Amino acid sequence: MTADAPATPAPLLVLDGVTKSFGAVAALRGVHLALHPGEAHALVGENGAGKSTLVKVLAGAHAPDSGSMTLDGQPLRLRGPADARAAGIAVIYQEPTLFPDLSVAENIFMGRQPLRGLRRIDTAAMNRDAERLFQRLGVRIDPTRPARGLSIADQQLVEIAKAISFDARVLVMDEPTAALSGVEVERLFAVARSLCEGGAAVLFISHRFNEVFDLCHRVTVLRDGAWVSSDDAADLTVDEVVRRMVGRDVSALYPKQAAELRDTLLEVRGLTRAGVFTDVSFSVRGGEIVALAGLVGAGRSEVARAVFGVDRYDTGEVLVAGRAVPAGNPGRAIAAGMALVPEDRRQQGLVMELSVERNATLARRRALSRLGLLLGGAERAEARRWTRRLQVKASRLGAPVATLSGGNQQKVVLAKWLATEPRVLIIDEPTRGIDVGTKSEVHRLLSELAGEGLAILMISSELPEVLGMADRVLVMHEGRLVRELLRAEADEASIMFAATGQGATA
Repeated sequence: MTADAPATPAPLLVLDGVTKSFGAVAALRGVHLALHPGEAHALVGENGAGKSTLVKVLAGAHAPDSGSMTLDGQPLRLRGPADARAAGIAVIYQEPTLFPDLSVAENIFMGRQPLRGLRRIDTAAMNRDAERLFQRLGVRIDPTRPARGLSIADQQLVEIAKAISFDARVLVMDEPTAALSGVEVERLFAVARSLCEGGAAVLFISHRFNEVFDLCHRVTVLRDGAWVSSDDAADLTVDEVVRRMVGRDVSALYPKQAAELRDTLLEVRGLTRAGVFTDVSFSVRGGEIVALAGLVGAGRSEVARAVFGVDRYDTGEVLVAGRAVPAGNPGRAIAAGMALVPEDRRQQGLVMELSVERNATLARRRALSRLGLLLGGAERAEARRWTRRLQVKASRLGAPVATLSGGNQQKVVLAKWLATEPRVLIIDEPTRGIDVGTKSEVHRLLSELAGEGLAILMISSELPEVLGMADRVLVMHEGRLVRELLRAEADEASIMFAATGQGATA
């Protein structure tokens, strides 16, 4: 279902033929974009399509090499972020950058605090003004509390409040929902809709097509830095958008191959942790991809962490190839042949300051050392082997992993664990925050690994991914395994029915 399109007024902000190059690399090539007041407009494309560069142009961080921008029909030239802010353009990033030790109100009015006599800050007036902004947004956040400890969702709302305090008329939301729960997404969308109703233009950037079609009235597609199309969302389908983004059908996103099922490699018996999950039992055979599905908070990631030994459990047993693995001991889990690709690759899967090469071999450092000294040649060869197999796109192996796209960072995490030659791969949200083309590559790799005999336990919140890649689906609800579905009988309705507590017990 798409958002109802309002009557289209004259454009508020127009980009026409905008180009931007960095050396020999053309990041934007003749991009067109028209944002209308009262309209939510989606910008979609693979990583490397030019979305981030376009956002930086709108934020005043990059000046275009050629082309034009107009605001209210008048030429617009942004010499820096201050010019963008003065023009009424605000960017809300995926990970807000608030001052953690200042209050919410102080973050909103930083550098613009209301003053009273002797140029002292009028804290009471500042808090009242912040409260009015939140009332306008229809949300409740205490303006006097410190920013430290706010959820990502609340931090984004503080950034939006700051934007409207500048009378922003163009709001750019860059992957704002990547770290939000379903309830938080709905609250953010309610705020975005209210801003549109107030006459603002919202540019929404996301890899999640259900959100694009739920919120947005129009969709612009970029590919390889070039403008492909701009159309009413009501006239498009997900298949058509994917074809325009990557040049192939959506069916190619899930290249699941039939694999020969082998012996049971992972067996979980009666796993329980008080208040988190209860009596969880399942098995995964070699050659099989088993998906753990359920709503946020159902306990899926917690079960995965307990199986791998990151978190302890109270009762139960984990076996790999028939042999028990001690609880709470990731080292023993690795030695038994398990690998865990965590949900948060930046915080838990990678050391962002280290190179691609070093990250890809972190789990193999002992094997690549002699007499306690790491052998640089062996490390480089091992990293090259796996980054080539996984088709990691990096300027060089010595480049910081932080410089890679989200999809390529995910591949480096996979490379790190595949280098240990595991028998059981646990992968949590394998394609979260990565573009459509790279999703297809990750899915192809998972299918190949299953074909080679690995047992794969996949946790995913994306139902199309679950249905497209899993041989069996295990559904969790409030810490319990409530239903098991074979590939042939699984569909979105049956999974959601069980995930909301309506399904039969497994």
